[in-house]
Amino acid sequence: MLSAHDRQKLILSELKQKGYVRVQDLAGSLGVTGATLRSDLRILESQHLLQRNHGSAFPIKQKVIDLPVQEKSSIRAAEKQRIALAAANMVGEDDAIIMTSGTTIETLAQNIKAKGILNVVTPSIRVGVFLSEHNDINILMLGGHLIKNSLSVRDTYTLEGLKNITCSKLFFSCDGFDLEAGVTTAFVEEARMTNAMMDTACQAILLADSSKCRKIGFGKICDFARVNTLITDTGLAPDIKKQIENAGVKVVAV
Repeated sequence: MLSAHDRQKLILSELKQKGYVRVQDLAGSLGVTGATLRSDLRILESQHLLQRNHGSAFPIKQKVIDLPVQEKSSIRAAEKQRIALAAANMVGEDDAIIMTSGTTIETLAQNIKAKGILNVVTPSIRVGVFLSEHNDINILMLGGHLIKNSLSVRDTYTLEGLKNITCSKLFFSCDGFDLEAGVTTAFVEEARMTNAMMDTACQAILLADSSKCRKIGFGKICDFARVNTLITDTGLAPDIKKQIENAGVKVVAV
């Protein structure tokens, strides 16, 4: 039988590989009782090496950091591509949508195909450039102060531009999402702008890969109650997926 030290090393190794562990599954594979494994998890939690939650354990919640868009674009590119393709299929005929900034949203812009005439509102210069290649897409660029890291705008001018707009869908991204903290981003100003966009759209569709789960940014966009659909990848932990669905959110994992 493995010692407590060896069990805890294996728990941390499994956590690193999968991003989560379940008490029931791990107890069976290690040949110990659930009580023994929960004791191991309590010890590891007391050492700030993991966080327990409803029969599972996850890495400690991380604070998000803001990176230039050029650096972000190569991170988890395959997952972003699958998420973007799933989102593109949700665009309707003669639709009117809002697209925020972010590399996942930019990937959507590169894959989007208009059915009829598509109207798009965006604060992102890069999204606007990608969409400008299509004659059947009308683009309304929001104004404001340019943020160089994201190549997008956000300030009171941006909010003013949203006042006379109604769209069917908002496609937005985030820097982190967590059941308790909600959907967050690195900056309060960006969170405020995205929240205002939610008020102008009938549906809020969040595009976020699983690596953003349990990360928390300083600016809170919204609680999950305001999200209609989350499009993510298959790396999202089943327990987390179920809890998000229980909050009333449709989860599409691709």
